[in-house]
Amino acid sequence: MQDDQDNESLPISVIAETPSANPLQSADAAVTDAANAAADAESSARDLRTLQVADHGVDVTPVPPAVVVVGRGSQKTVARHAKSAAEPDDGGFTLRDFFIWCGIPVLIVLLIRIFLVGFYEIPSRSMMDTIVPGDRVVASKLTPKYFDLQRGDVVVFKDPNNWLSAEQSNGLGGGFLIKRLIGLPGDTVECKGAGQPITINGVAINESSYIRPGVDPSAFPFSVTVTEGHVFVMGDNRANSADSRYHQDDGDHGLVPISDVVGTGLVTYWPLNRIGVLDAHHGVFANVPDPTSSAS
Repeated sequence: MQDDQDNESLPISVIAETPSANPLQSADAAVTDAANAAADAESSARDLRTLQVADHGVDVTPVPPAVVVVGRGSQKTVARHAKSAAEPDDGGFTLRDFFIWCGIPVLIVLLIRIFLVGFYEIPSRSMMDTIVPGDRVVASKLTPKYFDLQRGDVVVFKDPNNWLSAEQSNGLGGGFLIKRLIGLPGDTVECKGAGQPITINGVAINESSYIRPGVDPSAFPFSVTVTEGHVFVMGDNRANSADSRYHQDDGDHGLVPISDVVGTGLVTYWPLNRIGVLDAHHGVFANVPDPTSSAS
């Protein structure tokens, strides 16, 4: 009995097992505490600055930006977003892509074609040797719409009074012709006949730089005063050009209305061995005086 009592009186030691702390949870808790502390510090600094402004005692010391601490979970989220942004779009070629890469360039070409330049194929021999049959020409539509015509310009114009019926070809197609501008409104253009030069306002011009070799400036005499709103044109191949000289009996007396001029020739672009600039030879007309009186 004594032994049993002694055993019952002995203290029983109970050892409570303390679960070991998780290192990741401890780190996240520390990060969260640091972020909260930084936010509280920033809020206190802003409150203090607000009071200083209210008391007109502005402290010019800038408030330091809050330190943003990113926890482990946030880092994983940011990494996933960065990876998604770096991955290529597998959506394929969309209608929007087609419009950007194909539609816009085509639209630009159409606008240039409509408003800036025209393309013409030359079937006629009237401008040889400057332009020969088969040449393709680019013409600027900016003249005379935005720039003034000048003597010597190679002009493309609508058939004014059925001139094409007198040409040996059908012109440029679409009812257009191409000639060199010789006389402006008010000019008097004359020639005394075969072997004689063309005169403009009484001054003879030397056209050897563009007239086809071996061809007279005009095989017959003429005298024309260019009326307002018109121009006088001639082909460089004078022996084979039904130009202003040949249409004195039509409604405009062989003159071309400026409103019918659609552009001035710039270059020949085809065939490749004929690529070149269409020289206006403005220097030929440098000594031509202005008309003494306005055309009637």
